[in-house]
Amino acid sequence: MPELYKTSAWEFLEKSSHDRETIRHRPRPEIADTARYKTYPDAEKTELPVEWSPQEARIQSLLQQRRSLRRYNSTEPLELSDLSFLLWASQGITARMGGHFLRTSPSAGALYPIETYLVVENVTGVESGLYHFDVGHFQLEKLSAKVRSTEAARVCLNQDFIVDAHLVFFWTAVFRRSMAKYGERGFRYLFLDAGHVCQNLLLAAEALDCGGCPIAAFYDQEANRLLGINDKHETLVYAASIGRK
Repeated sequence: MPELYKTSAWEFLEKSSHDRETIRHRPRPEIADTARYKTYPDAEKTELPVEWSPQEARIQSLLQQRRSLRRYNSTEPLELSDLSFLLWASQGITARMGGHFLRTSPSAGALYPIETYLVVENVTGVESGLYHFDVGHFQLEKLSAKVRSTEAARVCLNQDFIVDAHLVFFWTAVFRRSMAKYGERGFRYLFLDAGHVCQNLLLAAEALDCGGCPIAAFYDQEANRLLGINDKHETLVYAASIGRK
């Protein structure tokens, strides 16, 4: 593949980034809206049953109840075991296949380009601050005690509900981890992988009687600086707040 910074993927990343100076003035293309779903009126129809077996119903309630949650019961902390379960469910290692360690969420080529950072605000037994999830050793690595949920909210377009969250997950993508194998196509896989990870997290949160809200609105460079990452190698692609209902 061409050098990373000469790809159309890199050009797209730069042109679609948010910053405080240009976010309100950058021209937006006028794209017409469309229907929320498709239907084929002339096609033959098959009615689907809406009752499932007990095995299927185990996940039905989690999917049925999952909603984006922006109000949290901040007086009751999460337990360390809750945090551990959320991390395992979103990106925990489940098996080994040759030289690859497979995880709870799928990834193109089992390359897993997504890294997890999190701002801990209200978890029993864990000091508040910025952490990195060490997947291989299943442990947290403390990066800074100064980064709190207020800073997380600030880089996420000042969305106030983030301040009250127990946790804020930040997922970054390491470009070359996918693109070295798949080229420009690998850039698409970064976002697919992040989506898999986030959905796993939200269902795990629901299982704990918690909730979360996916976040894709953030000031790219500010967020990368907050996490302390080099945005020539990786960048924030997705985030989510988590808290008790």
